[in-house]
Amino acid sequence: MVTRSVSLWKTLDWVTICVYLILVTIGWFSICGASYDYGDRDFLDFSTRAGKQFVWIICSFGLGFVLLMLEDRMYDMFAYILYVGMILLLIVTIFIAPDVKGSRSWLQLGPVSLQPAEFAKFATALVLAKYINSYSFSIKKPKCMIALITFILLPMMLIILQKETGSALVYLAFFLMLYREGMPGVVLFSGLCAVIYFVVGVRFDQVFIADTSTPIGEFAVLSMVLLFAGGMVWVYKKRWEPVRNIIGVSVLVLFLSYLVSEYIIPFNLVWVQWILCLCTIIYLTYLWLSGRQRSYLLIGLFALGSIGFLYSSNYVFDNVLEPHQQIRIKVLLGMEQDLAGAGYNVNQSKIAIGSGGLLGKGFLNGTQTKLKYVPEQDTDFIFCTIGEEQGFVGSSVVLLLFLTLILRLIALSERQPSAFGRVYGYSVVSILLFHLFINVGMVLGLTPVIGIPLPFFSYGGSSLWGFTILLFIFLRIDAGRGRRI
Repeated sequence: MVTRSVSLWKTLDWVTICVYLILVTIGWFSICGASYDYGDRDFLDFSTRAGKQFVWIICSFGLGFVLLMLEDRMYDMFAYILYVGMILLLIVTIFIAPDVKGSRSWLQLGPVSLQPAEFAKFATALVLAKYINSYSFSIKKPKCMIALITFILLPMMLIILQKETGSALVYLAFFLMLYREGMPGVVLFSGLCAVIYFVVGVRFDQVFIADTSTPIGEFAVLSMVLLFAGGMVWVYKKRWEPVRNIIGVSVLVLFLSYLVSEYIIPFNLVWVQWILCLCTIIYLTYLWLSGRQRSYLLIGLFALGSIGFLYSSNYVFDNVLEPHQQIRIKVLLGMEQDLAGAGYNVNQSKIAIGSGGLLGKGFLNGTQTKLKYVPEQDTDFIFCTIGEEQGFVGSSVVLLLFLTLILRLIALSERQPSAFGRVYGYSVVSILLFHLFINVGMVLGLTPVIGIPLPFFSYGGSSLWGFTILLFIFLRIDAGRGRRI
C-alpha cells in the first residue's frame, strides 16, 4: 500500500495540479473582490459569499484527494453505471427541483444547493471514453456515430427540460473531442455553417436590397448554400465541370434576374434562388445515381439541410425562444440597443473592464464592483471583476494560466496509451475551452449571455466541484498509464 501511494505521487502531473491551485486561489480572491461590501474585511465569515466559497474550495481539495486515491480502472469499470445514475438524477431534478429564476435545475439538500447538470459532464465524458475504447468501435460505422450522439444529446435534452439552455449547450463541446477521434470535418463545418446561417438570417431578415423586395438575410444564406455546395464538390471530387455548373450558372442566372427585377418587372430574387437550389439538389442527385458516388448525395443532403435550417431557425427564434433570450440575441447582433434591460449586464461589464486600464485599480478598489453595478458579478460575470481590479495585465495572466492548463491537458491526452484516457482527456479540454470562450466572450459582448460559469472562478460549489471532478479523474487516469503500457 505504501509503495503504491509513493508511486502515485511520483506519477502525478504536478504542473497541472499547480496551475489548478493557482486558478482556484485567484478565483477566490476575485470572489472576495466581487462580493465585498464597505467595512467588511472578514472574508472567512461563512455567512458571506467569500466565506462560503472558501468552504467549497476546501471540500474540492478533499474531493480531488479522494478521486486520486481510487483505482484508475474503476472509472472505466463504472462508466456506464455513473452515466445511467446521472441521467436518472437529471430526470428526477425536472420534477422535484424548486423554481429558481425560471429554471428547475437546482436540488436543495438542506442548506446546500447542487446542480446535477454540472456533474453530468464527467459522467458523459466517461461513457464516451468507455464506448470509444470498446473493441468493436469505429467512428465510421453509422451505428457507432448514432450511439455517440445519443450519449451526448440525452443529458442535453434533459437539461433543456430544466430550462437551463446555457448548461445544455456546453455538451456540444464533446463534438470537438469527436473531431480529434476521426469524426469527418464536414460535421464541424456544418455546425459552423449553422451558426453563420442563423446569425445572418436573423440579423438581416427585415433588411432589403436597395428598394427591392429581396431580404438580404435569405438572399445571403441561399447564396452561401450554392457556393458551399460547389466548393464541397471541388474539395471532395476535384471535378471542375460540376463546380462550373453549380456556381457559374447560379451567378449568371442571378445576375440576369437582378437586371430583370431592376429594370423590367420587380420581384423577389429569393424565388430564383429557390429554383436554383432545387436544380442544384436534383443535379447532385443525378451525379450520385449516374456515378454511384455517395459524396454527391451527401453534398445534396447538406444543401437541403441548410435550406431547412434557415427557415426552421427563423421559426425557432420567433416561436420557441423566450422573449428575454430573443432580446439578448438582438442586442448582441446590434438589432436593438437596450442598455437598461437585456444589454445592461454586458454594458456594465465593459465599463468595469475598461475602467481597469493597464494595471487595474487594485484589490477591493473596483468602483463598479463595490457599487454592484454588474449583476451576477461573482458568478457568470466574475471576469469583469478581474479586469477592473487587476487590469489588462491581470486579465492576461489569468488567460495565460488557462492556456497553460489547456495545452498541458492536450499533451497529457496525447501520451495516453489507451483510447479511454485520450478521449476522456480531450473531453475535459473541450469542456474547459467552451466555458472559457463563451464566458469571457459574453463578458466582453462577443457571445450571447447564456449563463455559464468561468471554470474555478465563478462562485458556487456545483461548478467548482464539477470541474474538479473532471480534472482529477483525468489526473488519476494519467497517473496510472505506466501500469497499462
